[in-house]
Amino acid sequence: MIYLDNAATTAMYPECGEDLIKYSSLDFFNPSAPYAKSIALKTKIESIRKEFLESLHAPDGEIIFTSSGTEADNMALFGAKKWKNAKIIVSEGEHSAVYNSAKALKERGCNVNFAPIDKGGAVNMEKLAELLDEDVALVSVMHASNETGAINDISEISRLVRIYSPKAVIHSDGVQAYLKMPVNLRLLDVDLYTISGHKFHAPKGVGALYIKKGVRIRPVLYGGGQEMGLRSSTENVGAICALSTANAIGNANFDKNYSKKRDLVEYFRLKLIDALPTAQIISPQNSIPNILSVAFENIRGEVLLHILEKDGILVGIGSACSSNKESRFKKLFKLDEGHSEGIVRFSFSEFNNKSELDFVVEKIVLAMHEFGEFKRK
Repeated sequence: MIYLDNAATTAMYPECGEDLIKYSSLDFFNPSAPYAKSIALKTKIESIRKEFLESLHAPDGEIIFTSSGTEADNMALFGAKKWKNAKIIVSEGEHSAVYNSAKALKERGCNVNFAPIDKGGAVNMEKLAELLDEDVALVSVMHASNETGAINDISEISRLVRIYSPKAVIHSDGVQAYLKMPVNLRLLDVDLYTISGHKFHAPKGVGALYIKKGVRIRPVLYGGGQEMGLRSSTENVGAICALSTANAIGNANFDKNYSKKRDLVEYFRLKLIDALPTAQIISPQNSIPNILSVAFENIRGEVLLHILEKDGILVGIGSACSSNKESRFKKLFKLDEGHSEGIVRFSFSEFNNKSELDFVVEKIVLAMHEFGEFKRK
């Protein structure tokens, strides 16, 4: 199998599996219980919070562990303070966890504004700036696009928001960015930041929300008051410890993995364009190093996905987190009619290699001769 859908999910590090077993069958105690073994687990969780604050280069704040990036995004959007007639600004390019939360807020009567994106998937800074004023309560713009890998200039967005919307809470979904590119929350100056474990080789079912000191949000889940009262539920100790393990491995190998993925993407891009000059690269040059989105001519992305699957090649056609596969991005990317249905997302990890990519390009060319552009010429 050649797996090129790492933006959807990644293979878990074996060390994380060891954590899951240990804290589910050996040290399985409830961290809220008063006896020593439980207190030790509580202490471990608190130390992991500090680890993530350090990894994020964050100012004083809190790390709230969640069941996913989606839950953390929902916590940010629904929990952030809003006042009557306040505006909420969200980019059109957001992951559905943010985009659909914003739509739900709009249905509840909130004044939600969607900032346009450019054809590469980044937010249009001019249009975003035009929406800012003193009535804005929340701004949410993702750090890196899950569709194209495009990077938003979050530090500049934060600077503008602080000037023109000084009461606003700033949230950024960093699910695709974290451990794929340098993340320094001191420089980004956000109030809320989301990460998700299964995007960097931790298990599914664990994520986190960073909350800057002094920022208050309302809980979305109510119960026993865990996670500083913001996310009541017995802590998933095994998943949190596995998240910590994946974080440590990712940070220790960050420079090496960053360079390798950047090299793989560039190698694949050049090979693909050389073999198929009519293919359009959607991902801009300013992208995270592991995503390349491509629009192929006169073939549906889903058709190409299934053709490649027969040869053991797994790719993406956009966010795998949505049950609605009719992507809204087909229109947002402003592609011509011949390419608009042919979007495929290739996303890499440090476990891929160039010989795999040679095979993938070969199979894409064969598929295009049989089903795509060449068949129609």
